[in-house]
Amino acid sequence: MNYRILIAEDETRLRSVLCDWFRSRGDDPQPAKDGTEALALAQENEYDAVLLDIMMPGLDGRAVCRAVRKGSDVPIIFLTALSDEEDKLAGYELGADDYVTKPFSMAVLYAKVEALIRRRRGSLMSGDELSAGPITMRLSSRQVFVSGREVALSPKEFDLLECLMKNKNLVLSREQLLIKCWGYDFEGEARAVDTQIKRLREKLGEAAGCIKTVIKSGYKLEG
Repeated sequence: MNYRILIAEDETRLRSVLCDWFRSRGDDPQPAKDGTEALALAQENEYDAVLLDIMMPGLDGRAVCRAVRKGSDVPIIFLTALSDEEDKLAGYELGADDYVTKPFSMAVLYAKVEALIRRRRGSLMSGDELSAGPITMRLSSRQVFVSGREVALSPKEFDLLECLMKNKNLVLSREQLLIKCWGYDFEGEARAVDTQIKRLREKLGEAAGCIKTVIKSGYKLEG
């Protein structure tokens, strides 16, 4: 416990309820009433997780997420009334780790936050390296290299590549990848995997061919 959470929500009552919930569990919630305040806090302090409402005055949640991702892999969860698949995919492409649609269960939200924090801390504590062909991953620093050249990946792209590399030469279905990388209660579609795979291949460049599409089955990584 004792997580430090940035909570950016322009609705006063909901912001207060969220802060009270996390505080009651021994955590240290830091409220922000809009995107401008949220970005300033994120750039000045270290957080274990960031909760971002999308529709905020000034800078919206997407703009804040984009700016934070330039220098941090802190877990980011969008809180929003927008439920369209395209909105969710846009959020993941910006680097968000999860997407919670209002109204939501506080218990489920908290479980998601804990899971993301624990996953990140586990990766930071591990000193293992994974390799496949020209690709090398350093889990301790969340870095990826292709033929010695560092490649910048979003947190979700990193998680997806890590999952593929840990299951090298095994075919993983889209549903398996959703569960492993997004969580058991992810409400999106399998197309989220295809979108992330496409972006991942683009960033891997010469190593893109290591990720194979297995028709009607899913994906696998060969090395």
